Amino acid sequence: MMILITGDDTYCVQSTDTPVVGQRYNLEPADEGTDKQNRLFHPLIMEWYKTGLHSYGNVDYEKFRELIKRDYGAGFESFVYASTDGIKRAQYYEEIPEEYRNARYTMGKLKSWAKYTKKERKETIDKVISAMMQCGVNTKKFNEILDGIEK
Repeated sequence: MMILITGDDTYCVQSTDTPVVGQRYNLEPADEGTDKQNRLFHPLIMEWYKTGLHSYGNVDYEKFRELIKRDYGAGFESFVYASTDGIKRAQYYEEIPEEYRNARYTMGKLKSWAKYTKKERKETIDKVISAMMQCGVNTKKFNEILDGIEK
């Protein structure tokens, strides 16, 4: 259910769901990532990790999670690079002079999952599910997760 707060103690329902009188609801901002998305993402990538049906080789789970965020997520929130003038920071990759745009001189800081917007989380989860299907993940847990999403 999505609602819009319109004033003191008033709201407007913006979805087909209707709130039930006497029922309690958790209110979350619609543009921020939700707790439901958080509870979906981590078990999803853990299941992919456990199957070994990925191309990341023998990495630990923490590294795997970072690689997933790098390859399927919102990307980097900032960069640091070494130049002849010392260590520099850049918000965007394009701000880095071309001669320093390689792995030897540049490092990116991945955006934290906690800072992802609702849209970024949805897009990441969709990409991960697609990649898992393409890799042939077909476990009981994965199918339970997919069934839960459909409901």
